[in-house]
Formats: sequence, structure tokens, C-alpha cells
Amino acid sequence: MRVIIVGGGILGLMQARSAVRRGHEVVHLEREAGTRGASVRNFGLVWVSGRATGPELDLALSARQLWEEIGRDVPGVGFRANGSLTVLRTPAELAVAQEVCARPDAAERGLRLLEADEVRRVNPAVRGELLAAVLCERDAAVESRQVPQALRDALAATGRYRWLPGREVRELSGGPSVVDHLGVRHDADLVVQCTGAAHTGLSGTHLSAAPLRRVRLQMMQTAPLDEPLTTSLADGDSLRYYPAWQTPALAALPPQAPVAAAGKMQLLLVQRLDGSLTIGDTHEYAEPFAFDVDERYYDYVRAVAEQLLGRTLPPIVRRWAGVYSQTTDDAIYHRAQPAPGVTVVTGPGGRGMTLSPAIAEETFA
Repeated sequence: MRVIIVGGGILGLMQARSAVRRGHEVVHLEREAGTRGASVRNFGLVWVSGRATGPELDLALSARQLWEEIGRDVPGVGFRANGSLTVLRTPAELAVAQEVCARPDAAERGLRLLEADEVRRVNPAVRGELLAAVLCERDAAVESRQVPQALRDALAATGRYRWLPGREVRELSGGPSVVDHLGVRHDADLVVQCTGAAHTGLSGTHLSAAPLRRVRLQMMQTAPLDEPLTTSLADGDSLRYYPAWQTPALAALPPQAPVAAAGKMQLLLVQRLDGSLTIGDTHEYAEPFAFDVDERYYDYVRAVAEQLLGRTLPPIVRRWAGVYSQTTDDAIYHRAQPAPGVTVVTGPGGRGMTLSPAIAEETFA
């Protein structure tokens, strides 16, 4: 079978991988003309700890196993099972963590509540003041800037994959074939659209009535830190934003700092293999989005990171904003068949890097 994948983000790449693994021939069309694609605007977190109990957690655990297999088969993605620490600095945050870690699924998530001295043994770089932290041994990381090229190279080596960047698909042409903006027709047996936040071209037609919204976020990256972080890090504000932490104790959390509340902010921090730190993030939900970045948010999240590490961070060398699609109903992601032989898959929100291998397996199952 010949499969056309539309969209070059992590969802599209994983759909291509699932198709190739099943012996299909894949042509992969990507709107952006660059060599890396939208996945570079990502923490590279394989984030199990915050997922909602039930189907979302099941999907995350399946994806975590698949990521480990991908890391073994494609070392260039930089997979590492480094775990995460959610640092707790107030009694109210600690109360939330105690309730969550007492739940039956805590062991399935790999959650353990650590006292302050245990935290520093697990990650000696965490020198700031804290009461405790939740360790999630199931969380992991990949190198988001390396993942697209590494996966494309591995797929191309099979002889069943061809990547065509700088092509926006404009229409279906029976079969179900597609026609790109250059007027080139691409014949296929199946079309899978995974165009993320790019609701234009054919995707705009198929997604116009879908339960989706677009979300903008800001992130940054430092120069290399002169010591290793053995885990990824999150701060107590992340308890507000992830469904796994929804407990009665959550109501006792004090209000966020005004700048943090305005930017829907939490700290997530991942050390890259070169020692640099990816730090974020903020969220904006109302379009039209601002065309520039907001310096207040960078200053705030950097200050929180310095408080957790108890030291000054290296200089910021890169700042960026990105946009992703998120479902507005109760679905984990959006999947539909708007035309014969055409499947649309999008909208996992900030869960795309984590869940994409398992989403792709569901698509082709």
C-alpha cells in the first residue's frame, strides 16, 4: 500500500514510522521547507507523570515503551530514561503530592515522594530550598532538535520512505490522491493528515469544524551548564496544569504570582545532551496571538529555575515561540475520516512528543 503523510511534525513522523514498519511505501509531504520541522520547538519530554488516569495514562505508558524501542533502534533521537522531579516548596504543594502518591496508580506511573535530602541525592544540582519532590521514574527525554532528522534518516534507509519538504497539500484528487501547491499530483491508497497547528490548505478544509483550538507558548534555551542534571525538573505550579494532580488538596494552593497567572505559566526544565537547558513555558489561548515574545515571562521562569537550582543560570542563547493544536472536547487527540481513504490526526496539545508513537500505532491498528 502507498501512504501519503501530510505534515512534518512529530505526529507526522510517527505516522510515517508506523506505516513503514508495516511494509507500506510512504511519501511524506511537509509544508515547511526547512530540514528539521516544527518538533524543534519542544522540550523533548516523554512526560508520563502528569497524564490523566485511564485512557490517557494507558496511551502515555504505551508511548513510553515505544520511545524506548525507538531510542534503541535510532540512537540519534537521544532517548534517555532520566526521570523527573516535581519540586515542592510549600506545605500546600506537599499535601497535593502526598494525596497523589497515595493513589493506586502511583506505582504504575513510577511516582515516589522524596524528602529534601533524598532529592539532592537523586539530583545533586538541585540546591535551592525545598520541602520535598515527586520523582517520576517513568518520565524520559529525547533531543527534540535531533529527532526529526534522525527518524527521517532511519526511515529513508528502509527504501520505503521519501520526504518532500516545502509542499502544502491543497486538494484531494480522487484515489485518494492529493495535489500540492505546485500542482503536483501524488497518488496513494491512504492519506494521513497530521498538520498540527497549520490549519491551511487541505487541512483547513478538513479541520474547519473540528473541536480544536490553537495554543501559543514561549520557551528558551541557555548555554551549557557546567554540571549535569540527572533528571528533568518541574516546579509546584505544574500541579495546577496537569490532570494527574487534580486532588481535593489542590484547592488549598495559593494564587500564582500575577505574571505567572497572566501567562498560564509553569516551569519545565530539561538538560540537553550538550549541557544546555531548555526552559519554559507560558501559554496563550486567544487569537490573534502576539507577533513577538513577552520578556516578563522569560524573566519570571528563569528566576524560578535559579531558585530551584540555587545558582545563576548560563546566558540565554535562544528564545522562541511555537503554536500547537489542542482538542476542546474530552478526546485525548482528534482523529477523523473526512473523506474515503483520508484520515486526519491532530490536536494532542502539549502531549504530542509524549504520545505520538502510540497515537500512530492506534491510527494504523
